[in-house]
Amino acid sequence: MVDMAELITPERIVLDLRARSKRQLLQELAELAARDTDIEASRVLAALLEREKLGTTAIGEGIAIPHAKIEGLERILGGFLRLAEPLDFEALDEQPVDLVFFILAPAAASTEHLKALARLARLLRDPELRARLRSESDIGRVYELLASGAQSHAA
Repeated sequence: MVDMAELITPERIVLDLRARSKRQLLQELAELAARDTDIEASRVLAALLEREKLGTTAIGEGIAIPHAKIEGLERILGGFLRLAEPLDFEALDEQPVDLVFFILAPAAASTEHLKALARLARLLRDPELRARLRSESDIGRVYELLASGAQSHAA
């Protein structure tokens, strides 16, 4: 099972990020992920953009979960970015996105990748958790919310 407390670390949480476009947001995300891997940010960005071409990763309710498989990545990892101003992410519900979770997985880790996506989507159905993620100002507390929320929503 994917452990949310390990998938999303406090070092990969950014609050009130300012991004003017979807591409700029994905660039910021790629740079954040690259700090924690041996993979160049440009490769992460290319993989994320390629995945977005298949269809938006916005799941509604102001949430997006950009994700990609990366050749050479050794372990699955994720992060969370809260935007200062919501962005159009081409969501099916047409709501702009302000809560962004990302998941990067090794190229061969399809099952783990899908389990992490499903777990995050299930966790984020909780409107109270979404409200708290939008209002909390402390990164440590956001991390605790995600880790403890994942525990209480485990299935």
